[in-house]
Amino acid sequence: MRLEGKKALITGAAQGIGKAIALGMAKEGADIGIADVNIESAEKTAQEIRESGRKSISIKLDVSKQGDVSSAFATFIKEFGVLDILVNNAGITKDNVLLRMKEEDWDAVLNINLKGSFLCSKEAVKIMTKQRSGKIISISSVVAFMGNPGQANYSASKAGLIGLTKTIAKEYASRGIRANAVAPGFIQTAMTDVLPDAVKDEMKRAIPLGQFGTPEDVTNAVIFLSSKEADYITGQVIHVNGGMYM
Repeated sequence: MRLEGKKALITGAAQGIGKAIALGMAKEGADIGIADVNIESAEKTAQEIRESGRKSISIKLDVSKQGDVSSAFATFIKEFGVLDILVNNAGITKDNVLLRMKEEDWDAVLNINLKGSFLCSKEAVKIMTKQRSGKIISISSVVAFMGNPGQANYSASKAGLIGLTKTIAKEYASRGIRANAVAPGFIQTAMTDVLPDAVKDEMKRAIPLGQFGTPEDVTNAVIFLSSKEADYITGQVIHVNGGMYM
């Protein structure tokens, strides 16, 4: 129970990697705010956590909207009193090669993935500065470091998260706030499950360990960074990619 009694807000936690992080942190003793634009799915995840014995609430949140963000954090604090951990996980993709990428698709991805993390981190810092403690963990990606054809917007947004993370770490270390990032590689999800075997085999050949990661692999890194064992770590990136990027 490495997170016993901690209060964590996780964005984009209704499903996928965000849900796995929420369930994993709850298993380690944390109470969880499930913030997601899909409130129905968010409530299902929150209910699953409540049934496991931890406290959890669902909060409707579009991270790209300042009003939504301020309201979500106010709701969280009203319920839990403190904010120990923020996980910036909300993200979208709108893939296309550069010459075919629409401006609105660039803006949509940057607004959710990068601006959303900026807005949420800003609200978290307001709270954590008063507490003089807190941890902010942002989910980046291996493509922030390698690039990826068809993902100029996504790669740029995830690279931007690294700069944001390191700057927060430097600005607020004196206030007891730690900021770090996790950069997953290819993770086994519903999206990868439907790919043809030949495509999956080709993707796996780019990974020295020869296999996709799991949402739980990402969760384990987030739990570590959230725990007391990582108190002397800030401004860093943990790569969870099977050796795809070194």
